[in-house]
Amino acid sequence: MSLARNTLVQSSLTLGSRILGFARDMALAARFGQGPMMDAFTTALMLPNMFRRLFAEGAFAQAFVPIYGEVRAHEGEEAAAVTASEALSFLLAVVAGFCILLQVVMPWIMPWLLSAYQAQPEVLRVAVTATQLAMPYLACMTVASLLSGVLNTGGRFALSAAVPVFLNLCTLAALLPPMVLPMPQETVLLMVTAAVTISGLIQAGLLWWGVRRLGVRLKIGLPRITPNVRHTLALAVPGALAGGALQINSLVSQYLTGSDEGARSVLYNADRLYQLPLGLVGVAIGLALVPRLTKAFVDGDHEGGQRTLDDGINLAMAFTLPAAVALFVIPFFIIDATVTRGAFTSADAARTADVLRQFAWGVPAFVLAKVLTPPFFARQDTRRPMIFAIASVAVTVVLGSALFFWFRSRGWDGVLGLAVATSTAAWVNVALLGGVLIRENSWRPSPAFLSRLGRVVAASLVMAAVLFVASVEYPLLSRIFLAKEIAVLVVCGVGAGLYGACLLLFRAVTPGELKGVLRREPGGGGVSGLD
Repeated sequence: MSLARNTLVQSSLTLGSRILGFARDMALAARFGQGPMMDAFTTALMLPNMFRRLFAEGAFAQAFVPIYGEVRAHEGEEAAAVTASEALSFLLAVVAGFCILLQVVMPWIMPWLLSAYQAQPEVLRVAVTATQLAMPYLACMTVASLLSGVLNTGGRFALSAAVPVFLNLCTLAALLPPMVLPMPQETVLLMVTAAVTISGLIQAGLLWWGVRRLGVRLKIGLPRITPNVRHTLALAVPGALAGGALQINSLVSQYLTGSDEGARSVLYNADRLYQLPLGLVGVAIGLALVPRLTKAFVDGDHEGGQRTLDDGINLAMAFTLPAAVALFVIPFFIIDATVTRGAFTSADAARTADVLRQFAWGVPAFVLAKVLTPPFFARQDTRRPMIFAIASVAVTVVLGSALFFWFRSRGWDGVLGLAVATSTAAWVNVALLGGVLIRENSWRPSPAFLSRLGRVVAASLVMAAVLFVASVEYPLLSRIFLAKEIAVLVVCGVGAGLYGACLLLFRAVTPGELKGVLRREPGGGGVSGLD
């Protein structure tokens, strides 16, 4: 149960960050609605957000941990620090150069990214400036990603899970002055995007402090392509692409929506909700699995590796399935009750809810991909997961483009087609990852695993029935509880309570296992300090 306990620690810290992120998005929606300034904001954050999710939220760290851990185990702490320092110096130089290049060419790129506003040069101008202000965040995330890998190898997960909260704190702080003083929308947008870069500097600085407190002395020097750098890049960069297939698919979808006014804002708002289970569950379990699976692989403990993966998948689905059910059954209830205010209307909520429902059935696959890649990473096999990720991106591009334009030709919302394609691509990725693990006998679902998974599904279906009734009676519930915000909290609370009760009733989880989640692993580290 130590896997569950470490996941709980990581997820709890991530939840705090996501709650603040949701508050930030509510403030942004109220300020900008789903108009030109919101589209400019989402475009400015498109690349920084993708890099944050690829790197800061675990994909790069998952791939780097086995490399750093192997050097540390065989050559000692000093050699591992040299490896990390050389990799950091090279990656930082490359990404910093990439950021500067993008800042220079952005005036020529933006008309392609926001083609819906080519007749509105003032929108393109502010979008260019906002993107240039946010771009240094990429370099900050390069530093943060590698430092997180060092901390995770040392058994310290809490700090790397906690620092993303500063992105939301800084952007919320930038939104406070406009609430008191009247300011143009363009000025507010530039303040928020500048705050993104400031938050990146804070995150990188705190992680650097955490690594030094761990006793690891890293140095940033002149970039050199050493054998250590080549080995790190050969494994970690494909690993980041493999672990971040969903983020690349999201980037493709955002590019395709550039010709549809307001569509990028719809994707952004839906993205914030369907990515929540991924950040809370998938990333946390994935990061906790890599050290355990690496140890099992090195020790030749095949049975232990299988048991660890069984536990990881069951734990992931126990948290993910009810979230996916809620997003599928009551998307309008959730969005209208929490986001609709100011410039964001009920019509905007209805459009976003339709898109969110199509992402919802892909949520289990988004999380499973994060759980099924660690067995490959533990064996330093990042090539095949990268190939599978490229295949899923191809599905998104081909199917997404076809559905996007076909839906629009029929008078429907083209963004729905992109959501369908993204979810389909995620299940293709899971099928490829799982199929290889089963074929190579790296993992075989045990009867106990299948039985417990079936009971989790049954508990989720009971919750789905209750949520469906609540969605039909949404107007009545809003009147009974005096406000729609209170109604959605009550309904979600009742649904979660019922789901938990069904888990116990169906024996998908036992009281003893719940106690084990809170019990410290023998010989394990605590959660105080940096842990």
